[in-house]
Amino acid sequence: MPGSSRGRVICMAEIGSTRPPSPVICRKVIVSGRVQGVWFRESCRREALRAGVSGYVCNRPDRTVEAVFQGSENAVAELVAWCRIGPERARVTDVRVTVEYLHQASAFEVR
Repeated sequence: MPGSSRGRVICMAEIGSTRPPSPVICRKVIVSGRVQGVWFRESCRREALRAGVSGYVCNRPDRTVEAVFQGSENAVAELVAWCRIGPERARVTDVRVTVEYLHQASAFEVR
């Protein structure tokens, strides 16, 4: 029926998006090198907020930094790539990435 919405298929553009939402993934990274005492955690928090990623970042007793990133595949990949460089004063020598189960995190925090 012209003018009727009954039985009409609504395209994604009509509801404000042209693509289906990206699935949420979660990755843990362990960053080695000169990564403590160089503003790595705070810089990581800022990058995560900018990318819309939830999770956490913390210093570990073995002088590495651990971070968990949860968000869209592209956003998480962007944060993992950032960890390979880190902030200006950091000297990253290794980044280990593992798949994590989704967490109940709704924000990004420094621990």
